[in-house]
Amino acid sequence: MVQPSAGGTTPHDGLRPARLTIGVISAGRVGTALGAAFERVEHVVVGCAAVSGASRARAQRWLPDTPVLPIDEVAGRAELLLLAVPDTELAALVTGLAATGAVRPNTIVVHTSGANGIGVLAPLADLGCITLAIHPAMTFAGADEDVDRLAGTCFGITAGDEIGYAIAQSLVLEIGGEPFRVREDARALYHAALAHGSNHLVTVVLDAVDALRAALWGQELLGQETVGERPGGIAERIIAPLARAALDNALQRGQSALTGPVARGDAAAVARHLHALGEVNLDLAQAYRADSQRTAQRAHAPQAVFDVLAEAGQE
Repeated sequence: MVQPSAGGTTPHDGLRPARLTIGVISAGRVGTALGAAFERVEHVVVGCAAVSGASRARAQRWLPDTPVLPIDEVAGRAELLLLAVPDTELAALVTGLAATGAVRPNTIVVHTSGANGIGVLAPLADLGCITLAIHPAMTFAGADEDVDRLAGTCFGITAGDEIGYAIAQSLVLEIGGEPFRVREDARALYHAALAHGSNHLVTVVLDAVDALRAALWGQELLGQETVGERPGGIAERIIAPLARAALDNALQRGQSALTGPVARGDAAAVARHLHALGEVNLDLAQAYRADSQRTAQRAHAPQAVFDVLAEAGQE
């Protein structure tokens, strides 16, 4: 078992905790990335569960020396059991594992769900397991960089006591992550914040790319490139530096990063935007309106901006 060293020593002080045998359920994007990260620091993934063809391919790629086994065999071999299944499947998986008795007492059982704390692991805690919620605040695309990104990623951890927090912290620090505590009763809010700042960011950026493609459709770039729908084209190249700068400014400068017509109080420009977007896609125009409403609130925009947005909402 991973134990904190005397005097609070962490792996960054040059000492490693004991090596663990790790079981991964299942071999999705998160599970394989974490399994590979733990193997890089000399833990051993002794088994993984992979049902679909895609999961088996990921296991072969990221954990080539790890046998693909039934779930109960994976659980029985592990000192650290990593449950990396979708949130909707977690409770049923835990109930099933508890019922079969496949997990040995004192096994460290970790799930990677952002929305759940350790309550969902109660059936295994009742069997004497050490239960932890360790969620990487990172998006996983199933690409080569997923494992590398874990170094420097923050991990939201929830445990039942200080020993649990010490174990969770040690595991995260070993793979180069930064652990932080999330209260059991705050997991849903924590997860909502991450979903809003990542998933919705993707939606906003892709909506912007769609609108820009529509604005530039059929135009040539210095006679060499016609604007089309393929990813990585001129629309993406235009948006990329702007979006990256806006994100950096928001994180570094907070509220003062807001620019543009809403923040300036240019109600006429906002009205023109809504009209132009509506001619392309009414849903896109309404998304712009909703985002502009929230931006206007943050920027304390003049009433004229709110009036334009309210009028657009009635159309």
